[in-house]
Amino acid sequence: MKLILRVFKSLALASVIALPLGLSAEAADKKVPESSAEVELSYAPLVKKTAPAVVNVYARRVVQENYRSPFAGDPFFERFFGGQGLGVPRERVQNSLGSGVIVKEDGIVVTNNHVIANGDEFKVVLSDRREFDAEVILQDERADLAILRIDTDGEKLPVLRFHDSDEAEVGDLVLAIGNPFGVGQTVTSGIISALARTHVGVSDFQFFIQTDAAINPGNSGGALVTMDGELVGVNTAIFSRSGGSNGIGFAIPANMVKLVVEQAISGGTIRRPWLGASGQVVTSDIAQSLDFDRPAGVLINQLHPHGPADEAGLEVGDVILLIGGFDVHDLQSLRYRIATQQVGETIEVTYFRDGRSKVAKVHLAPPPDDPPAKETQLTGRHPLSGAKAANMSPAFNEENGLDTMMRGVVITGVSNRTSAARFGIQPGDVVVAINGVEVTDIDRLNELVEENVRTWNIRLRRNGRDVQFTVRS
Repeated sequence: MKLILRVFKSLALASVIALPLGLSAEAADKKVPESSAEVELSYAPLVKKTAPAVVNVYARRVVQENYRSPFAGDPFFERFFGGQGLGVPRERVQNSLGSGVIVKEDGIVVTNNHVIANGDEFKVVLSDRREFDAEVILQDERADLAILRIDTDGEKLPVLRFHDSDEAEVGDLVLAIGNPFGVGQTVTSGIISALARTHVGVSDFQFFIQTDAAINPGNSGGALVTMDGELVGVNTAIFSRSGGSNGIGFAIPANMVKLVVEQAISGGTIRRPWLGASGQVVTSDIAQSLDFDRPAGVLINQLHPHGPADEAGLEVGDVILLIGGFDVHDLQSLRYRIATQQVGETIEVTYFRDGRSKVAKVHLAPPPDDPPAKETQLTGRHPLSGAKAANMSPAFNEENGLDTMMRGVVITGVSNRTSAARFGIQPGDVVVAINGVEVTDIDRLNELVEENVRTWNIRLRRNGRDVQFTVRS
């Protein structure tokens, strides 16, 4: 052991001598282990502290399916049974497994919404193998989060406290705790590989912590833990071509999780603030025209009249650079920074106008339900018969994951074997015009489809593109 220690000391001295000029004092302080205790450093104390707050989450769903007997179609058995009993419906149980995190000692558990989606019965299993029936008190499909409650009969459970995810840095050590492939609670280690990852596509708020800690199916809803034993994120997705871990996992930041948990406890409904503005990312060409040294921010190209941004004095053509002191790089980061604020709060928005930066104080309000949705079932002799349609408003669009600035009428559902289904009408289609007349709201749509015409010319907007077709009566 003395020889090992001398070797470590020699290496430490060599590393100090080899330090290049200009290296920071903080980096210079880092050194190789100098004692047996330092050599034997372990994550075990951290795991013992945090693992009891990570649970398994089971969702159970009973589905009906038609059972077809292997004798179906056989003339003898068909005649013997009279065609009965050879093809009958039967129930089948579907089970899904994921992980969860206890965040309140009275039994509040957070997991991913996709873990419990469509389930009928839910069970939470603690690390000590105790099982509890659970009830869902909030599902947030847009953030892919679900909040469960278990009855502990007054017993206080171990919890993970929330870490300020805005303080996380690339390179920070983290542990991922969950139940991959249902093999049992598993701990993997790694670092934070990247922050503010967008375009992942697993939730409407694409702003994730990326980690190389191994995450596999079953880890969904588990904990991403910092070295001080706090929850910095909820593991939610992996990037994989094979289905296994490739060292690219994503976690929902704790600040978003904390907000959803608080709203679940306080009222059981999600109320997110609304900026009342939309825009486009500043490209290199736009940055050059604005005399920026690099692309940065979001260029406002649309404002909702009397919305929070409009009331604060922002204008079309302004470039939003910071929200609450945090950089805004793209539309996803803009939406995330707004979504993690409370309704009623006032935040500082730094923007660029007329060659200089300015600051506006924006009072965040909930999106208005104006006009009311007024969802309507369309009937009659026209191509949209069999579809449901509703007025779009900022509140309706926010709830349904649509652009909050869109207006008009949107298709919300299509019944099978109807004219709308036959002509390929889809939920999410925006009805732009009928026979050249603009569709502004549900009342106008009803007026137009009640007209007695020989030819219908329908113009829709689907996934940002115009779709037009003509039907003869």
